[in-house]
Amino acid sequence: MGLIEIEGMEFYAFHGHYKEEQIVGSKFLVDLTIETDMEKPAETDNLRDAVNYQQAYGIIKTQMEQKSHLLENIASRILDALYSEMSGIKKARVRVSKMNPPVGGKANSVSVIVER
Repeated sequence: MGLIEIEGMEFYAFHGHYKEEQIVGSKFLVDLTIETDMEKPAETDNLRDAVNYQQAYGIIKTQMEQKSHLLENIASRILDALYSEMSGIKKARVRVSKMNPPVGGKANSVSVIVER
């Protein structure tokens, strides 16, 4: 087993509970960790035997383009899509962070972490 990590994927998107957030948008960061069996791709040195992190990025990008009210919904949709469209994932963990969230004071970000 091994881990693939994609860290700091940055997206400008229009997620949020408040109407203003859905109009103005905000910066979001997404981190992904995938647990997978790396024995075969390590042996064959062939991408078709591995979990393709470029494909994972594309799936996340597509999900980030769809509006949501809650970070929990975004993270759950990302995991659903990864498991649906990719094979070889044993376990996955996604962290979705909203930068400069409207919390009534100074906060760099708020994050939701979901794993399956």
